[in-house]
Amino acid sequence: MVNRYNSAYGANTDAQAKEFDAGLRAYMLKVYNYMASGVLLTGIVALVLYKNPAAVELFYNVVQVSDSQYAIAGRTGLGWIAALSPLAFILVLSFGAHKLSSSAMQMIFWAFAACFGISLSSILFQYTGVSVARTFFITAASFGGLSLYGYTTKKSLSGMGTFLFMGLIGLIIASVVNMFLGSSMLHFITSVIGVLIFAGLTAYDTQMIKNQYFMMSTGEMVKKGAIMGAVTLYLDFVNLFMYLLQFLGNRE
Repeated sequence: MVNRYNSAYGANTDAQAKEFDAGLRAYMLKVYNYMASGVLLTGIVALVLYKNPAAVELFYNVVQVSDSQYAIAGRTGLGWIAALSPLAFILVLSFGAHKLSSSAMQMIFWAFAACFGISLSSILFQYTGVSVARTFFITAASFGGLSLYGYTTKKSLSGMGTFLFMGLIGLIIASVVNMFLGSSMLHFITSVIGVLIFAGLTAYDTQMIKNQYFMMSTGEMVKKGAIMGAVTLYLDFVNLFMYLLQFLGNRE
């Protein structure tokens, strides 16, 4: 009788473990789908804006280079609004997640990705299309490997969190300082550090997002968690891409 009870209890526990694993995989797949869709939307918006001279003039001060070519020389007022609006969207998502519905958060995420596309369209004026595409695929491959490591490793990456956060703060300060100094050496150093920091954050954030699933008790929490996880990985991907582009991109 005891053996039968233990067998049934073990079978029940095993079934629950399998159900949890299936739920975790579905959750992470949703995170990656949101993140990939956001990156795709950003790319489409950037490309459409780049191909539309009339739209470009709404967001950038345009300088005619030749009869068929033009360059940008700063942002317009609307361009600065588009450049700064992603920060506002992140703040709304971060501090209003408990009040917003998952559908509202999803709409904010799409608006966030679209505005980022407007801001990132400037790189298409600075680098050749081939080098941008090449760097994108290198970033995608690197991101995939790093995120897979963060998802599958049994080693806790929590110890990296403080170190990476401090490095990120230092990176932001150094970048702001270099806006005034214009040092090519400091620019190179910050680019190297930026690649290393966001490579580490990709693995760390993936593990963090995975672990957060353990604390989600309702379907609505899972939906919201997937969107916030997608925002985190989206930012890791875009920043890794931008820093790699500084090494791999060929300027126009």
